[in-house]
Amino acid sequence: QVQVVESGGGLVQPGGSLRLSCAASGSFFSIYVMSWYRQAPGKQRELVASIYSGHSTNYADSVKGRFTISRDDTKNTVYLQMNSLKVEDTAVYYCRAYTPQAVEYWGQGTQVTVSS
Repeated sequence: QVQVVESGGGLVQPGGSLRLSCAASGSFFSIYVMSWYRQAPGKQRELVASIYSGHSTNYADSVKGRFTISRDDTKNTVYLQMNSLKVEDTAVYYCRAYTPQAVEYWGQGTQVTVSS
């Protein structure tokens, strides 16, 4: 069983920045695919960014150039640096760990609100 815990959400003004963190348990964190998803009220959950074991990344078009995903395998932690935040970035952000055994684990989510 892998436990996934997000932190770092909050209220920020448009144009501001936040950094989300996600800690995952387990001895094999370095080979998990780690992803951030988000879900806004009334909308489906969508993929924001993913990072692979070789540290390659991919991003949703809506966040490219503004968000950066990274990982520190020594700390079993993945980060999402969010810059130039927009009102439409408001959502609950979820962290997902995907193992080589094709099992996924989700965190409880952290609220990000962008508002003036």
